[in-house]
Amino acid sequence: MEDLQLQKTHIFWFRRDLRLDDNRGLAAALEDGCPVLAIFIFDTQILDTLSSTDARVSFIHQRLKKLNEALANHETTLLTFYGSVQQAFERICSKFDVQSVYCNHDYEPYAVMRDNKIMEWLGSRGIGFHSSQDQVIYEKSQVMKGDGTPYTVFTPYMKAWKSKLNQDTRNWEPTKLSTGNFLAMDQQAITGLETMGFSKQPLEIPDPQLPDKSLLNRYQKDRDYPARNGTSRLSVHLRFGTISIRKLVKEALEHSDTWLNELIWREFYMMILWHFPHVVNECFKPEYNFIPWKNSEEDFDRWCKGQTGYPLVDAGMRELNQTGYMHNRLRMITASFLSKHLLINWQWGEAYFAEKLLDFELSSNNGGWQWSAGCGCDAAPYFRVFNPWLQAEKFDPESEYTRRWVPEYQDADYPEPMVDHRFARSRAIETYQQTLQKQ
Repeated sequence: MEDLQLQKTHIFWFRRDLRLDDNRGLAAALEDGCPVLAIFIFDTQILDTLSSTDARVSFIHQRLKKLNEALANHETTLLTFYGSVQQAFERICSKFDVQSVYCNHDYEPYAVMRDNKIMEWLGSRGIGFHSSQDQVIYEKSQVMKGDGTPYTVFTPYMKAWKSKLNQDTRNWEPTKLSTGNFLAMDQQAITGLETMGFSKQPLEIPDPQLPDKSLLNRYQKDRDYPARNGTSRLSVHLRFGTISIRKLVKEALEHSDTWLNELIWREFYMMILWHFPHVVNECFKPEYNFIPWKNSEEDFDRWCKGQTGYPLVDAGMRELNQTGYMHNRLRMITASFLSKHLLINWQWGEAYFAEKLLDFELSSNNGGWQWSAGCGCDAAPYFRVFNPWLQAEKFDPESEYTRRWVPEYQDADYPEPMVDHRFARSRAIETYQQTLQKQ
């Protein structure tokens, strides 16, 4: 280790980009002269807020092991640290002659604050901090209206996004990995889950790979039917960067414009979060902050457990509770049911999804919940209220999905619907109307 302390070294800091291929920050580090040491920090400021059984920590741990195996092929290792970010870099800088730290942009409020603090700390020690754009095609203010203001409705944003892409093919070309400039080190073990107070959770997540072309060709037709194998199931891999967004966009351009739109939705919500950070704690449209929610804890508990008496709603919630995943159509239906049928603050549901979803991403989760509650950046009015019965008839006509998760839905002891749809719809619209008229 003493020899390594004398050797000038660049650090590449893995965060939500857990792959070697087409990793822009890693490529920049490897091209900058000094040998590169890869690190990952189990940040206690994040981990201390999680349950010891949080499956996302198991997923990250699993992927880090695979990443370390891949780095072994380059005669190097991944060093992992458990603690605060500053504590980790204090240890790193005491052992290596660090010249610069490289990473990729993260756009969530905590990440921005964290990066600004560590950049200042490193800068005070003469160490450079370089961050690359990697997890999105277009970020921040790269797709804007003609007057320089951000889009707040998806469709015009999507059209502008595609127009920009057509003029700028370089932005989505995959980046090749330079293989010859890692710091030579013997393999080190990844910090153990138990050491950090977490237990290993069962995961049924396939390795990241490009979707089957036949799936993409059928995507527009099949994507809304939860019983079908009609979606890519890559959301968790996008969330943690175990697959490249550029490779996915390339596939979408060739095979499915509808799937491309879904990838653009993700970037739209990231852009909204960047320009309108108030959405983290309140409604995008401030007049909706005054909705007089019922907020029944008993009703919320029944919704969480999938015991509402609406089989499709219950199926979605049980899938979430048992697998950490929920089909996107069901995310909309269950979110609409909580906020409109039960008049429970959408933020309660947002927090529950944040706790349960393996693919939880602040911007998309927040944007989806505000869309469903009618208080977000959406052109549709607040009186859109999903009818769970009609949704079931349309998207689960043979009850195949429902039977999988709620096998007892036709039994005598299955609960009656906790609220009548027609009554709930009328109550929700009236509540919203009365609130908005007062503003």
